[in-house]
Parts: sequence; structure tokens; C-alpha cells
Amino acid sequence: MSDKDGSQQLWTGRFTEATDRFVEAFTASEHYDRRLYREDIRGSMAHARMLAACGVLSAAERDAILQGLEEIREEIERGEFEWSPALEDVHMNIEKRLTDRIGEAGKKLHTARSRNDQVATDIRLYLREAITLIRCELLRFQSGLVELAEREADTILPGFTHLQVAQPVSFGHHMLAWYEMLVRDQGRFEDCARRLDVMPLGAAALAGTSFPIDRRMTCRELDFSRPADNSLDAVSDRDFAMEFTAASSVLMTHLSRMAEELILWASPMFGFIELPDRFCTGSSIMPQKKNPDVAEIVRGKTARVHGHTMALLTLMKGQPLAYNRDNQEDKEPLFDTVDTVRDCVRAFADMIPSLETRPEAMYNAARRGFATATDLADYLVRKGVAFRDAHAIVGAAVRHGEETGQDLAEMDLETLRGFSATIEEDVYRILTLEGSLAARDHHGGTAPAQVRRQVEAARHRLTALRLSASP
Repeated sequence: MSDKDGSQQLWTGRFTEATDRFVEAFTASEHYDRRLYREDIRGSMAHARMLAACGVLSAAERDAILQGLEEIREEIERGEFEWSPALEDVHMNIEKRLTDRIGEAGKKLHTARSRNDQVATDIRLYLREAITLIRCELLRFQSGLVELAEREADTILPGFTHLQVAQPVSFGHHMLAWYEMLVRDQGRFEDCARRLDVMPLGAAALAGTSFPIDRRMTCRELDFSRPADNSLDAVSDRDFAMEFTAASSVLMTHLSRMAEELILWASPMFGFIELPDRFCTGSSIMPQKKNPDVAEIVRGKTARVHGHTMALLTLMKGQPLAYNRDNQEDKEPLFDTVDTVRDCVRAFADMIPSLETRPEAMYNAARRGFATATDLADYLVRKGVAFRDAHAIVGAAVRHGEETGQDLAEMDLETLRGFSATIEEDVYRILTLEGSLAARDHHGGTAPAQVRRQVEAARHRLTALRLSASP
């Protein structure tokens, strides 16, 4: 079959019958991979310039191709482009349209390349841009956390282990813990971007091409750092997609943990924070409800990103070299991961700066949980009591406090000395929540002075991150 026979497909010379209609629809990917049109056109333009520089295309053919591709890009962006499932994918749709527009020169564009190296290049171009956008949203979120940390450096929050009150911490210190999680996420995306910065174009189907090509020229055109060194690996590698979804899964796990804390803190049972109304919804039946839906949805979307990571790992595990049609299944999980992660980070970056704290509720919760018990044990150790003995002494004091409804700082000196004669009047300096925070005045500690130092350090680090994340 040929174009003269009415077929739109560009590979039908080998075949004697038309593709089954169901198979045509079943194997088509244009309905989702059309989002690669910018990258596909950019790669084709670079390829055309290189072919002309190497003498494979004439200058006139190159110019016709470049103009035709630019006009197709504008046609797509105006919503006037007619996509055809019969042409399978974004590549063949654009190539067919180009040939319709400029004639014979359009048929020459695919010289010295295959859809195998073409799609591998498109995806890398797409993901490189996606990572840049996600990293910029992360920077915005991190900046919001740092500002909130500075604002709330003196606010006392009960720190938890096992979801039980453990020790008092600065609310700002807690925000900087979230910030540190995102620093590591930034690093993972930066690593992923560095490893995907390799150009497959020129590998053709799997073995390279017999035409004289200049892959380094194409690299420069597309801003890749280098061409892939092995043609087999170039067309079959999807490590970068697996790595991206894996990094995204870790990030989403971090966002989910943050979401969980926001949901708990916003509950009337805690009452530590108030989320902005515009990031919450109400109930269709209970008029008093203010539901933290954004946080809950982010927590829920974590599951789909984890699933996409497993889907890509499973997709690749049984494939021999080189390219296999299985790889058509890499795009939907990859695209959805990009969309999901970008939107979730944006939601948090928008919401966190407007978060309102309820310092009194946090303070009262910290007082109810004997949060300064460790401080009393440390005090006894400094007085010469062995730590294990100090631990037992304070445990007895806490039990007495539970029975009498008194916090350690509310017990009189005579009561405290009943547990250990080494306790003196100066104990009250460390039994207050403020004293507990101030005592942890070392690098990485929760003292407000340290929080402010870490805020300044974070600002300097964000400046460096902005430079590395910029396009």
C-alpha cells in the first residue's frame, strides 16, 4: 500500500493489507504523546540543520522544512491541527503534515534517524524542562518555609515521637526540618537532570546510520551536554524516566508526611494552626466543617506517583535490547507524574506562607506532655547523678505529676527534692518550655537563636539552588 492507495501510514510499503481498525486504535499513542509536539519539532529542526550542514539536504530543502515545521507548530498551538490515530503518534502526524505542506522535501526529513532515537530525544527534552519547572516550584515552597521559620522562631511547639509529646521545639525549627527534606529532593532532581542530559539522536533504530552526520552539532542545537556513546543504549534507555519517578516518589512521600501533620494540627483536637479558607472546603451536610482538602488530596496523590514508579520499573525489567514497543507505555505514567508533582508542590508553595499559627494551643499542649522531663534528667546528670538513675528519678516525678495534674515546672521545690536531694532552686530555669528551647543552643538545635542562624544559612543555600535550577 502507498499514499496513492489512500493510506495515511508512512511505513506501509512492506504490508499487503490494511491495519485492523481495532489494532490501529489499540497501538496509537498520539492522543497522549501529542504533548511532545514542541520537543518533536525542535528536534526535527535541529536534525534538518545538521543534515544540511553535512550535505544530506540542500539549503532550499532545509529552509522549506524549517518553515514548514514552524507553521505546523503555530497550527497546533492555534488548535487547528488535525490529529490522526491512523498515524500512530506525534512524530508521524507531524511528518505527514509537513509532507502535505512542502512536498518531497518533507519526506527527506527522516533521513538518518528513526522514531526510536526521535522519541528518546523528545522525552529527554520534555523531562529536562519539566524538572526545571518542578525545581522552581520547590524553590518557591522552600522560600515560604524559610520565611515562616523566621516568623515563628520563638513559637513553642510540642515535638513528638511516636505521636507522643517528647520535647518542646521551635515551630520555626520544625519548618526548617521540612525545608531540609526538600533540599534533598532538589538534589535528587538535579542529579536526574544531569544524567538525562545525553542526546540519543543519531542512534537511529539501534545501530547508528550510514549517512555522514554530525551529532555534536545536533547536541549544540538542542543544548545537550554530549551525544550518547552507545547507539543500542541510546534508544533503549529509560533509566532517566525511572529515576525521575523515583525522585518524585520520595518528594511525594515528604509532601504526604507534611500533609499529615497539617491535617492533624488543623484539627480542633490539636488546634495548632489555621489553614487559609481558600485551601479548604466545607461539608454538604455539616455546616461547621472546614476540611483540609488540599492537604488530603496531596496525601492521596502520593499513591498514584508511587504506582507510576512501580509501573516503569516493571515495564523495563523484562525488555531485551534495543527498542521495544513496550516503551510506548512509559509516557502516560511519566506525564502524569510530572503533572501531579508540579501541581502538588505548587499547592503547598501557595498555601504555606498564608498558614496561621495558634501559639497558645501549642504551648498548652507542650505543658500537658511533660515535655521538659529530659531537661530535668540532664540537670541531674550535671549534678553528678548517673543518667540511668536520673532517668528513674524523673520517671517517678512524671508519674506523680500525672496523679496530681501538675507539670514538672508547677511542682514546688520541696516536692521535687522528694525525688532527689540534688535538686535546687536553679532547676526552674530549665523546667520552663522557654528554658528548654534556649538550652539547645548548638548547630542544628532548636534554640530560637539557632533557628535564626539556620534561616540565614538557608537563604544563602536557596540563592545557590536558584542558580542551579535555572533553565
